[in-house]
Amino acid sequence: VPRLLSPGYAAAIRAVIDPDKATASSALGPGAPPHERAETTHYSVADGEGNLVAVTYTLNGFFGAAVVAPGTGFLLNNEMDDFTVKPGAPNLFGLVQGAANAIAPGKRPLSSMTPTIVENDGRPVLVLGSPGGPRITTAVLETLTNIVDFGIAPDQAVRMPRFHHQWLPDVLYYERGGLPPATVAALAERGYRLVEQSPWGAVELIAIGPGGHLFGVSDLRRPAGAALGY
Repeated sequence: VPRLLSPGYAAAIRAVIDPDKATASSALGPGAPPHERAETTHYSVADGEGNLVAVTYTLNGFFGAAVVAPGTGFLLNNEMDDFTVKPGAPNLFGLVQGAANAIAPGKRPLSSMTPTIVENDGRPVLVLGSPGGPRITTAVLETLTNIVDFGIAPDQAVRMPRFHHQWLPDVLYYERGGLPPATVAALAERGYRLVEQSPWGAVELIAIGPGGHLFGVSDLRRPAGAALGY
């Protein structure tokens, strides 16, 4: 809807209109479809019966394994990259791993995907997850820490700045404006290498209140998402 209402889209439509001549309908094709993002997707679902689902799915790399299952139209993923192909060598996301995650028959690879359901005394209170490659784990953990340990409201907890470190490369990444300059200086003085980056991840969260009321939060870092109720 924002794209359809944008001045740029209106200008593009106006440019094909000839005020002095009728335009045949056959000459007008459909509008350009919205761009489909290439990243991992997460969705959280809760219904009135108390059923909860947290799903994170991905092709991993662009076009996954570049193989379509015959008769389905679905691309197969290349999640084998989550294994250690060669100890000490980085994978697609720069993760460096050891022999413990080597490929073996019947074995599951290490994965950063973190679909999560949180309970308190047996009662479900949160459903959440995020895309973001190796940064999924820290995005979900930091959101949980904000809510559980610091008592921050779910919507604010999702939107708070994030930071991430994955062992190698030995860099502490933080979102633009996410750390005060004094904190950045203090960490640098202690020997940390810090890199400021644009926002990452997209936590999709549902909080379940004591009375069963559902409160949905969609991360503004990726505006393609939405919190919807039916």
